[in-house]
Amino acid sequence: MGYYTREDIPFYYALADAFTVCDQHFCGAMTSTSPNRTMFWTGTVRDPRDGAAKVCMRNDDFPIAGQSWMTFPERLQKNGISWKVYQNDLDVTGGMTGEERSWLSNFSDNPLEWFAQYNPRLAATYIAALPGEIAQLEADIARLQQATNNAKARAEITKKLATLAVCRGDLERAKAGGFGALSAQARDLHERGLSTNAGDPDFHELAELTYMDGGTKRTLAVPKGDPLHQFREDVNSGKLPTVSWLVPSEKLSDHPSAPWYGAWYVSEAMDILTRNPEVWKKTIFILTYDENDGYFDHVPPYVAPNPKDKTTGSVSAGLDTASEYAYAADEVRDGIPAAEARTAPVGMGFRVPMIVASPWSRGGWVNSQLFDHVSAIQFLEKFLNTKFGTTIVEENISSWRRAISGDLTSVFRPFDGKPSSLPFIERDPFVEGIHKAKFKTTPAGFRKLKVDEIAIASRKSNASAIFAQQEKGVRPSCALPYEVYAEGALSGDRKSFALHLHAAKNVFGERAVGVPFNICVRGLDGKRRSASYTVAAGDSLHEAWPLDAGYHLTVDAPNGFFRRFIGNADDPELTVSCEYEARDGNPRHLTGNVALRLTAARPVTVEIVDNAYGATALKKRVAGAHGTVVVLDLAKSFGWYDFSVRIAGVERFEKRYAGRVETGKSSYSDPLMSGVVGS
Repeated sequence: MGYYTREDIPFYYALADAFTVCDQHFCGAMTSTSPNRTMFWTGTVRDPRDGAAKVCMRNDDFPIAGQSWMTFPERLQKNGISWKVYQNDLDVTGGMTGEERSWLSNFSDNPLEWFAQYNPRLAATYIAALPGEIAQLEADIARLQQATNNAKARAEITKKLATLAVCRGDLERAKAGGFGALSAQARDLHERGLSTNAGDPDFHELAELTYMDGGTKRTLAVPKGDPLHQFREDVNSGKLPTVSWLVPSEKLSDHPSAPWYGAWYVSEAMDILTRNPEVWKKTIFILTYDENDGYFDHVPPYVAPNPKDKTTGSVSAGLDTASEYAYAADEVRDGIPAAEARTAPVGMGFRVPMIVASPWSRGGWVNSQLFDHVSAIQFLEKFLNTKFGTTIVEENISSWRRAISGDLTSVFRPFDGKPSSLPFIERDPFVEGIHKAKFKTTPAGFRKLKVDEIAIASRKSNASAIFAQQEKGVRPSCALPYEVYAEGALSGDRKSFALHLHAAKNVFGERAVGVPFNICVRGLDGKRRSASYTVAAGDSLHEAWPLDAGYHLTVDAPNGFFRRFIGNADDPELTVSCEYEARDGNPRHLTGNVALRLTAARPVTVEIVDNAYGATALKKRVAGAHGTVVVLDLAKSFGWYDFSVRIAGVERFEKRYAGRVETGKSSYSDPLMSGVVGS
């Protein structure tokens, strides 16, 4: 586990400080690069034309020109919306060394190369490199045939012969007319989706950068040309299309393990856009990443339950999860070895960064609505259909994803008229600074932790000096269309514990979004059983679990929503309802406070204990069916709350409630997390 400070990646911190960071943006799929990029460009990882189609969850499932379902750029094309993908060169291109590919190709990160309708094997740079590729393959095969005759060599020869046959066929196709034989529509699709920087004479060349590191002369290879050549040309000439995708090379892609040179690429793209006021005043720039590279995150993603196994959870009627699940038997059918086959949800995957930069997202805000890779597509649907009167719909996105994954519109606010300011990066000095890190000494001076240090860290990480601490201070936080409820109670016969989950529409009407819930049930045997539930906006779900001599359940949902219910069959007959206080009784107008409704069949003393924000503990004597309403003033914590309801004299009883009250107005990020307040 690791993290990067402001000193490590200063430009990205500056970008977040200037615009809006989305801190609950998840991968589309719980897997690797290619499936996630396919989700980002098409809304799915399986052919929607075939209900039994393979669920493509591995990079190898996406060979060049190996898929053919509809992509989102094609929907733009059919509706007359201009678009383009910008990259220095394609992955399918041959004739480059490993170092050249790492700087100059697109690192196989443009998924349109995997779709046959884009004709990637007719790309000019690919065809130009074929004679050399064929000659190299022929030489490799001859060498292997002469060197040895073991099984490994034979397998390698077979693989190279197959590649050679493909290359020869592609060359013959090119000689027979190739690209020129395509229809005008197919040529346009190819040119937009697989454009390169071929207009720059140096786009396939590296240059040597030399610098002094103290008294040591150091050198490294860098692009001789401009990795943003065509993008720069189109912006400066006023030819930037309505929708653009920028795909960097490997060296510029900033994996979590090595966020090196990519900050220059992002800085340069932003500099190009903001230098042209006429372009910038109508631009929305979205920075995101395909997947988390296998690195740890403490926020569990939300996934669809298995539609064939009710113990994994359930969803509202009308939400389709069939395309959101993969099964081991089907994977074996599709050629995956049994030991590697999985029965598992497609996604969501783990969180990845997203920053939205535009004149309408300025000011260092945070947005905590649940987003994933289809959110960018949904935003384009909303924006383009509103602006141009089109009816673009990405049919590949499942109804389950649409119910819970936002369309990014909550990110934006009216333009405040203030100019944007960023510390743009000059490439060569920046590259030199990163390159120097290779020659620094390995960090040392580690020591074994003491028992009391471990105890403090385990009990209260915010008070521990060994834990990384978040920067102090709160950020302005976007208003989100959530009105979430979850209540739990014993059944009438006290043999089970039931949960009621509700995604209300009182406050936000048709703008309200559905809510996913992660529920964990802890048994007396120490085992945890998790389940996933999704409630469509305006709907409710109910579920019950046998007591197992007691109950201990936790409920997690977006925007910091958390509930914990602990007790047993001997619980006093106390009913607790955590509601949101309405102004003048109008459920559409909330005050931002919590209204706690308590009723009891027999008199009990209820204790309300703040767990986070320093509010004074309360005691209330509750009796009778009319009960008591306790309003918790959340003004000082900006609508955030975390409190427990307990019963005096009852050891095993707690109902804990945490989250943020959404009123339709902007607020601030959690003051506990940022160290502004604390218990």
